[in-house]
Amino acid sequence: MEFNNYNNLLELFNYQYENKNSKDFFLIPLNKIMKSYTWKETFDCIQKLSNELSKTLNKNDRCLLISENRPEWLISDLAIMLSGGITVPAYTTYAERDYEYLINDCKPSVIIVSNQTQYNKIEKIIKSNSFIKLLISLDEISSNFENLINIKSIFKNDNFNRQNLNGLELKRSDVACIIYTSGTQGNPKGVMLTHGGIISNCEGSYKLLKQLQSQDLKFLTWLPLSHSYEHTVQFVQIAVGAQIFYAEGIDKLIKNMVTCSPDIMTAVPRFYQNLYQKIKSNFIKSRGIKSFLIKRTLKLGKMKLQKKKFSFLDKIMQQICDLTVRKKIKVQFGGSLKAFVSGGGALDQEVGEFLNSIGLPTLQGYGLTETSPVVSCNLFSDIRIDTVGPPFSGNQVKIADDGEILVKGENVMLGYWNNKNETEKVLKNGWLYTGDIGHFENDYLKITDRKKDILITPGGDNISPVKIENDLTKVKFIEQALVYGDNKPYLVALLVLSEEDKFVKNEKIYEEIEKININLSKIEKIKKFFIIDKQFTIENGMMTPTLKLKRYKIINKYQKEFEKLY
Repeated sequence: MEFNNYNNLLELFNYQYENKNSKDFFLIPLNKIMKSYTWKETFDCIQKLSNELSKTLNKNDRCLLISENRPEWLISDLAIMLSGGITVPAYTTYAERDYEYLINDCKPSVIIVSNQTQYNKIEKIIKSNSFIKLLISLDEISSNFENLINIKSIFKNDNFNRQNLNGLELKRSDVACIIYTSGTQGNPKGVMLTHGGIISNCEGSYKLLKQLQSQDLKFLTWLPLSHSYEHTVQFVQIAVGAQIFYAEGIDKLIKNMVTCSPDIMTAVPRFYQNLYQKIKSNFIKSRGIKSFLIKRTLKLGKMKLQKKKFSFLDKIMQQICDLTVRKKIKVQFGGSLKAFVSGGGALDQEVGEFLNSIGLPTLQGYGLTETSPVVSCNLFSDIRIDTVGPPFSGNQVKIADDGEILVKGENVMLGYWNNKNETEKVLKNGWLYTGDIGHFENDYLKITDRKKDILITPGGDNISPVKIENDLTKVKFIEQALVYGDNKPYLVALLVLSEEDKFVKNEKIYEEIEKININLSKIEKIKKFFIIDKQFTIENGMMTPTLKLKRYKIINKYQKEFEKLY
């Protein structure tokens, strides 16, 4: 595929549509209540919805899209673009105040909402803002909004105008979407991403997936499509002509994998951390020959990752481990899995080594919402666990004098919507200042710290709290952890224990922390801790939709408890 030939994402979709069997299923929800769509149905529904949207949308008008992952998400996204509008995805986990901020900031002319639950959160806001002209619901909802249409009635209309998707006045430099950051450091900012930026990401991903030499790939999608990572992945899925399966939810993820046998699945580090803990917990219970084989599987898997030479006996043992351990594990995930791809945060090295060693290839990538989002990713042919891989072709990456990673290329955002001051802080002479610290090792990028997360001791030393938090959450009974101590004499931690272990004694916790402290420098050691009962969740506003802790909010809430430890 020649990605330089595409002017916009609709042309990319059209290329695959014209080369696919129109009767083949393309979008398949695993929730049986929802409808599956063939390539032909997808194409027609995009046209039908665009016909309706064009009556309201002017060029570059914003359209807010609030929906769980489902086929109509992708259809709506492309229909908005076809109408000359700009998609503004929103997380379904947002509270009313979050929607109010977004709506007042981007001022959408149209809102597409999935169901009654989501509509109830925005009902008051819609009524008080005259710039909202049209409301489209994916399911039937009860509302007295004057201009409300259900998408099913739009899709039933067979008398519609078909536009030529190759003759549109949409350039690569035009804004395709405004994706709001998750707000870990304050109010979310609207990142303006272009058609060309997302296409450049598709090109890098296409080259990566070509290494699999596999036709008819199947993807299972479960990360919110409102996140820049999964939003771009849907266009990567189009670029490779994949079938897209929509998971029922994180609680049914493993069951769904068995059902659809995906080749690829993308997820955030938190998912892999949980997977690691569950599988490792089962491994610990094994005895006899089973325990022996598991230990050999892990040892040989790690040797392979480290490119160590195998003896003749190692090669035989590796084949035995493939048949007795790795094959069985693979079956539990559908049997066809070729790769997990991790993004949206740092993947712990131990977790990455473990999953790759047991036959679940896990590639770590790196990116930001502001880079459409991928900057780099590990290669199937050369996985280096402690790195985030080489940059995609077309992405220029350099390291500033202070170690900050700078990125330049078509994938870099145009700027933050309606926020010139914040834009100028991070975009300088075409270079995006990522806020991440790193360096190159043999052409592979390695992330070492996050500028804003770094704790600075009174002596001027820099400490990465995330590294220590990862160590803490590997402890069986510690579910979540936050390390505190900027400009303090020593570090302390807030801990959340798992539900089944919440009555574990402090002596046991100190014992585990001491084991971690042995491998930390003097200034990194955890001296004290306190425990809270309530877990951090998306619903209580303490986690982002991609399961990252909202550090600043947590510290503000528990400031007194932290200070009592000094």
